[in-house]
Amino acid sequence: MDERSRYLRNLVIDALEGGQRGHVGSSLSLVEILRVLYDEVLRIDPKAPQDPNRDRCILSKGHGCLTWYAVLADKGFFPLSELAQQCRPGSMLGGHPERGFVPGVEASTGSLGHGLSIGIGLALAARMQRRKSRVFVIMGDGELDEGSVWEAALCASKHKLENLVGLVDYNKLQSYGPVKDVLDLEPLADKWRAFGFAVKEVDGHDVEALGESLQTIPFESGKPSLLICHTVKGKGLKVAEHNASWHHKAKISAEDVRLMRDGLRQY
Repeated sequence: MDERSRYLRNLVIDALEGGQRGHVGSSLSLVEILRVLYDEVLRIDPKAPQDPNRDRCILSKGHGCLTWYAVLADKGFFPLSELAQQCRPGSMLGGHPERGFVPGVEASTGSLGHGLSIGIGLALAARMQRRKSRVFVIMGDGELDEGSVWEAALCASKHKLENLVGLVDYNKLQSYGPVKDVLDLEPLADKWRAFGFAVKEVDGHDVEALGESLQTIPFESGKPSLLICHTVKGKGLKVAEHNASWHHKAKISAEDVRLMRDGLRQY
């Protein structure tokens, strides 16, 4: 883990400390995915957040929003000082992201299974308006239990949405247990291919590999793209890694913050 990844995780801890609650494991598996998107891939400008030609990013697994907030603040969409107000009365940063409240947030998410459908609408609109905007939708693996995801997948392939990219945060641990025990997704890549997507797989914490995978979109002409990112839930905090009890914490104590800071320093 390099210094930038540690820095972004420390920003997430700042938000957890300020709000004293939040989805820990679900956010930390996303750090490198969102980092690469915003550092290398997305065509966006924080000074012109409503530019019609911008790329769109939708965090369909809205409960992972602490990392999104950290990245958006780092990029200048709003001040870093806002992170410490997360989930406090009057804060614009809630437990799930809300469009219209948080600069840079393209869709209000949290009810799982909706993001891909929203992304399809945005991708179709861009095509109809002859814009070069691309749409990136980040989904969780537990979220793929929702039938609405697969209905949307059929629609995306029907319309040959080359400007649509789905990314799956495949950390293999849902809120209350391993994905393979709750509802096994394998063979996941073959499922997406059967639904008409061009598919790649990557180590979701390897910044170089992520950037390389997303260099050329679409992955195949005439198809929407899907990148399966193999990740670790709670990545960067030994106490939280592979630990379902750190999916969400309703109360973050000073001791929890100490454990998180110390654990991150071990990397």
